[in-house]
Amino acid sequence: MNGLKGVHHVTAITSSAEKNYQFFTYVLGMRLVKKTVNQDDIQTYHLFFADDKGSAGTDMTFFDFPGIPKGVHGTNEISKTSFRVSNDTALNYWEQRFDRLNVKHFGIQEMFGKKTLSFTDFDDQQYQLISDEHNEGVPSGTPWQKGPIPLEYAITGLGPVFVRIADFDYFKEMLEKVLEFKEIGQEGSYHLFEVGEGGNGAQIIVEYNAVLPPARQGFGTVHHAAFRVEDRTVLEQWIKRLERFGFSTSGYVNRHFFESLYARVVPQILFELATDGPGFMGDEPYETLGEKLSLPPFLEPKREQIEKLVRPIDTVRSTIEFTKE
Repeated sequence: MNGLKGVHHVTAITSSAEKNYQFFTYVLGMRLVKKTVNQDDIQTYHLFFADDKGSAGTDMTFFDFPGIPKGVHGTNEISKTSFRVSNDTALNYWEQRFDRLNVKHFGIQEMFGKKTLSFTDFDDQQYQLISDEHNEGVPSGTPWQKGPIPLEYAITGLGPVFVRIADFDYFKEMLEKVLEFKEIGQEGSYHLFEVGEGGNGAQIIVEYNAVLPPARQGFGTVHHAAFRVEDRTVLEQWIKRLERFGFSTSGYVNRHFFESLYARVVPQILFELATDGPGFMGDEPYETLGEKLSLPPFLEPKREQIEKLVRPIDTVRSTIEFTKE
């Protein structure tokens, strides 16, 4: 059976789609490649930020559920999302940028032989930048060519997904026996797992922590993490495999931009497996990706209703010439 290829996307919850758009566009320089709604909750925006072409393995996405409370970080959660940059020098650029823009960060550090820079956004969502300087494995994406970040320093894709867990033995067994990850390193309470070609784009960092209280999901926390599979044929194989191991799954779900299945691998942690295609280029030209409200075909007849439910957000960037700084 074809295995997992690496990280596909991470989906988190924000308190404000508007602030989220501003932060990812103007601070992080990631490209909004799709402005749509949560297909299961049409009053909720679903924003997709990715590389220049919306490549699988590069997108961080957000829901803005109306009225949801602030989340609480703890154990049993997907705790941090990583973004890849090309080299160590890029981290120096980002440290200075974060200082200038008053983005809370924790300085350049090293973990599992890679330089990193952890930071948070306005919701206390947890992120890190990770250097690809000594990385081998899954290739990264293409920087947003017309964004505000010099291309040599720009974010190119997703790095390791962090999970904080109380029952480490169970989670390790699930990763290795079910999802076919391999543990390749340990630093204190942190364990590094990888799959497929490996490297920054195909890793999970698991923190064993039985001290903190359980996390509570809300804005500022991650909703789920997704991992790449080649196509629907492979996806169907994974549905059968997960059910054979006793997991309850969503079964096949067509998300229009990709095809998916969902499984709650532990009570508070939701994983998704998603196909690399079709991608985000099917309903909008490259030049204006993410500028209009994009709806999958089954929601298109409800466009008028949906546009009344979600407030307008101006995401036009094709008329803006960013100064790289």
